[in-house]
Amino acid sequence: QVQLVESGGDLVRAGGSLRLSCKITGPIRSIDRMAWYRVPGGQRELVATITSGGVANYRDSVKDRFTISRDNAEKMLYLQMHSLKPEDTAVYYCNADLEVLSGIFAYTENFWGKGTQVTVSS
Repeated sequence: QVQLVESGGDLVRAGGSLRLSCKITGPIRSIDRMAWYRVPGGQRELVATITSGGVANYRDSVKDRFTISRDNAEKMLYLQMHSLKPEDTAVYYCNADLEVLSGIFAYTENFWGKGTQVTVSS
């Protein structure tokens, strides 16, 4: 059974830093695109993406403050966040396109974690 489990969310003061982690477990053959999303209370926002080759993209509001990275061997995704602002407060979700092993077959599916809460106080 494939699972994505986020960790690292916390309450932090404005200007502080946090590092989010996402661990992928289960019968995976490969990991393609990975991403962090957040839900600040309303609409879901795409925060950052990273390709299998390591090319990263960010939403404008987090550029130069957040860094997305991955460790394919360890099946991990990270989000390093600096200079946090109250408007970064949200539940952060890990998302990944995974090639899942099923017997002698493999199929690609998109998976979500259950989220980790980040709260930034002013």
